[in-house]
Amino acid sequence: MTGGPLPDPIAAAAEQGRICALAAHGQRGLRRAAAAHPDLFPGEPFDATLFSSIASAMAFSAPWHTAAELAVTNRAVLWGFAVDWLVDHEATSRAEVDRISDTCLAVLDGADADDPLGRFLAELRDDVAAAPAYPALRGRWRATMERTVRAMAREWTWRRTTRPTLADYLDNADNLAATVVDVAHWIHTGSVVDPAALDRLIEVADEVQRALRLVNDLGTHRRDAESGDLNALLLVDDPAEVERRFAEQVDHCRVRLAKLADESPREAEFLSRQLGFTTGFYRHTDFWGVR
Repeated sequence: MTGGPLPDPIAAAAEQGRICALAAHGQRGLRRAAAAHPDLFPGEPFDATLFSSIASAMAFSAPWHTAAELAVTNRAVLWGFAVDWLVDHEATSRAEVDRISDTCLAVLDGADADDPLGRFLAELRDDVAAAPAYPALRGRWRATMERTVRAMAREWTWRRTTRPTLADYLDNADNLAATVVDVAHWIHTGSVVDPAALDRLIEVADEVQRALRLVNDLGTHRRDAESGDLNALLLVDDPAEVERRFAEQVDHCRVRLAKLADESPREAEFLSRQLGFTTGFYRHTDFWGVR
């Protein structure tokens, strides 16, 4: 026998249905955004399943937000996929990679853009900049943006020169573009208004990002081995080491998130749900389709 009442399956399913409705709104929004920038989002890699997966990830990570609030976060994630695609699969020289990086940083500094990636990011910047706390927090978004594009450039070079150690690879986890999206999300939704509080959130988000980097690699190692992408499993002699490191990192994140919950319970829940959703997702499929 079990103690206590059983969960109401109707109420539980209704809540899941509400979250899926948020994801449906998000998917349609991403399709419209991609259609408005066809040069940036070619149909083969940027397919309907990718849009659905992004929208689902954000809806399940932050189900307390409205579809309008999550629309900006969804586009921030899509920007990350666009940069990843351009750096990993389109750039043929380090100079080209550096131009991509410089464009992103210039846009966040307020510059106009004359290329597809820059125009898409400028639209996103303007939406995030509408938040009242943006003037106080924009420097944090800019700093995480710089870390992200520099990390992507560093990996581009590693793929063509000496491969890194696993420790160096994890130190470069900003190439996943998770924390930079979190910062944009928190600014746009008004979740954070104090720079010092955002700094503390970024510290924990970075730890979550390292765990996401590992579970991403566990789910995509075959594809990465075929395409020549770097992957944690390709940097160790024993693949079980990556599973161990992932488990250790998740345990570390649990401790950091529990402490964060005392100060910022909603943001701690967002990062916890993000880690949980992504872990379950990558154990069964991948965001990219044809790649």
